[in-house]
Amino acid sequence: MQQLNKFRLPVSFRGRSAFVCQLWWLTQSCLFSTSPQLMYGWRSFLLRLFGAKIGNNVIIRPSARITYPWKLSIGDNSWIGDHVELYTLGEINIGSNSVISQRSYICTGSHDFTKIDFPIYAKKIVIGDGVWLATDVFVAPGITIQNNAVVGARSSVFDDLAESYVYLGSPAKPIKPRMQA
Repeated sequence: MQQLNKFRLPVSFRGRSAFVCQLWWLTQSCLFSTSPQLMYGWRSFLLRLFGAKIGNNVIIRPSARITYPWKLSIGDNSWIGDHVELYTLGEINIGSNSVISQRSYICTGSHDFTKIDFPIYAKKIVIGDGVWLATDVFVAPGITIQNNAVVGARSSVFDDLAESYVYLGSPAKPIKPRMQA
């Protein structure tokens, strides 16, 4: 059983000082999330200011949440929908022309429940080019989703997904190849 009094956050786990983390969270609450829908460039600017690598023509809705922007990379022409959670305890790399639809949760971190001190860990998530995660998709730590994959609504991804397939379910399973025009 875990004993949370034994938990210790690893040194440099957040990747920036506590001050910078708090400054980002304040910026996200006051400037990012309150900005009008059409101010996509403004939100990209704020993320870049804190170290995110954001491509051209990226659309990020103001209700999206990013834990640590310095651990985020998004390619050109990608969209991040309303209420998407990019839980960047570890790196999240999203390719170009990809869509992360509303209420999806991209989760790079968790705890090792088998150890008494309940240690936290982070594992990088890679989402390729041309991927579509439909509404309310959960992606677990350490996952790679290959180019042109589609994950259906309310699916959960616990294993890497191959290129150009449609996946559905919890856990997500391949349903059929994705047809390319």
